[in-house]
Amino acid sequence: MPQTDRILFCLGALCGALGVALSAMAAHREGSLGTAANMLLFHAPALMVLAGHQFGLLQRAGAWVLVIGMALFCADIAARSFLGDRLFPMAAPAGGLLLIGGWLLVAVSALVSRRGSA
Repeated sequence: MPQTDRILFCLGALCGALGVALSAMAAHREGSLGTAANMLLFHAPALMVLAGHQFGLLQRAGAWVLVIGMALFCADIAARSFLGDRLFPMAAPAGGLLLIGGWLLVAVSALVSRRGSA
């Protein structure tokens, strides 16, 4: 497994750990921290699978866009919960748009890949 794929796999595992930790904290706090926890938990296995099934550069780009989008989205929600303020204006919406874009890149990568074709 190439180094960048190992990093993606590791980030997926870390998202899982953070998702569980935030879920536990959300059970004791008001607010939308549970949303960040869910986002991390939903994307953790996806990143781990993407690290192991390469359709090429487009898929790898999509996976990294997912990482950046998830970081922005979840960090903004966590900052609001823990600090009472946003990460920066429009951080969560920008992160959400990047998540959508990342998934679209992954989908397109499966369609345009020559890997596995007869």
